[in-house]
Amino acid sequence: MPAMSAASEPAPPTMRERYRAQVRQEVKQAALRQLAESGPAGVSVSAIGKQLGVSGPALYRYFASRDELLTELVIDAYDDLADALRAAVRAPDREPQARFEALVRAYRSWALAQPHRYRLLFGPPLPGYDAHAQRLVTAAQAVMDLLLEALRDLGDRTAAPPSQPLGSQLSAWAHRHGLDIDPAIALRGVLIWSRVHGLVSLEIAGNFGSMGVDPGQVFETQLATLTA
Repeated sequence: MPAMSAASEPAPPTMRERYRAQVRQEVKQAALRQLAESGPAGVSVSAIGKQLGVSGPALYRYFASRDELLTELVIDAYDDLADALRAAVRAPDREPQARFEALVRAYRSWALAQPHRYRLLFGPPLPGYDAHAQRLVTAAQAVMDLLLEALRDLGDRTAAPPSQPLGSQLSAWAHRHGLDIDPAIALRGVLIWSRVHGLVSLEIAGNFGSMGVDPGQVFETQLATLTA
């Protein structure tokens, strides 16, 4: 039998490709620093060029526009969040309820550790920026899929089916994303995410501080009611 041809293995990246990947990563790291300091509106390709000692026009060879750079940051953030959630539910010996709670706690922990990236994902979109581009929708769906999977593992909690037209809308949404899921579970997922997102958004904005209330205790109380 002839030996496997070396041509069947992927060629290693060229020096030019490695340099391009390195520059793109440095640009994204600089953009994340801007994001932490000034929010999405503060991301500037020209300013990044000055920081890196490269002209703004030269950087456009790596990112065609600021919107393309923002899109890369959004997709990276969704991927990172999804990885954190997967790691939280990886233990196979956990009961479904424990996996669900671990997933929700991991969601909050990720947001608290990286509030600037959380706001990038769920804050109001910049004027003119297409926040519903297919690449972004696909990246976001990976996070929602993990929540829906956790809810499906929990089994029937006698959730009432959604009323119309919401039921049809949820069925259509599931169909578009290839999800074989009951509309009642889809509705539970949307409602749970809405509640957790609202609490986490208030927490990272510091809105519990003036009340003298421990947001961690509020979160744990909320968590105990999510699947009741």
